[in-house]
Amino acid sequence: MAPAHEGSHGLRKSRGWIVLVVAGVFAPLWGFWTLVDGLRQGQAFAFDVPVLQAVHSIANAHLDRMFLAITALGYGWGVIPADAILVLGLALARRTREAVFASVSILGSVALDFLVKHSFERARPSLWDSLLHEDSYSFPSGHAMASMTLAWIVVLLCWSARPPLPRRLRWSVTVAAAVCVALVGLSRIYLGLHYPSDILGGWAAASSWVVSVYAVMFHRRRSSIA
Repeated sequence: MAPAHEGSHGLRKSRGWIVLVVAGVFAPLWGFWTLVDGLRQGQAFAFDVPVLQAVHSIANAHLDRMFLAITALGYGWGVIPADAILVLGLALARRTREAVFASVSILGSVALDFLVKHSFERARPSLWDSLLHEDSYSFPSGHAMASMTLAWIVVLLCWSARPPLPRRLRWSVTVAAAVCVALVGLSRIYLGLHYPSDILGGWAAASSWVVSVYAVMFHRRRSSIA
């Protein structure tokens, strides 16, 4: 019979795994399908326009510059290069499973964003003239998906690293990732390029996808994510 402390440790890890799957897969998936169902029925989400107007009401030249920089870093000038560096670094370090996990998560997220955008063809907000012009569809936000995808990959790999990283470092990475994701999402709303529901949809879709991939690839390696 295993010692009591080993059984307790295994139980804690099992609970952590369950919490991860529920919070990272099922809850976001429910939220995503709620938004999708509303769009299919032609529903206008009550919070979209008021939130856009509230954020736009604080606009000024300093915030314009800040959020233009953040939105640039949130995709082509930051997240995409970071994705490539991460996958390459993992491959060079011979962390094959981790490199495959990151690659599948990133490419799948891009494909999912494209498919959903062209399934709904939601027009972008037009409440004011944006500082940027984009021709693609609005739902879900590609910036929200890309930033959330990278954040989840980094956080999951950080918390499941072997040997374990210091707990303070893991929490620091988690908080930093959450702040970056929130700022990228806010930048898209501030610039009038997305409805808040587009951001929520992007976050939810990316979360469900990346954590699902992680659960499939690492289900036998009970991590210390709890």
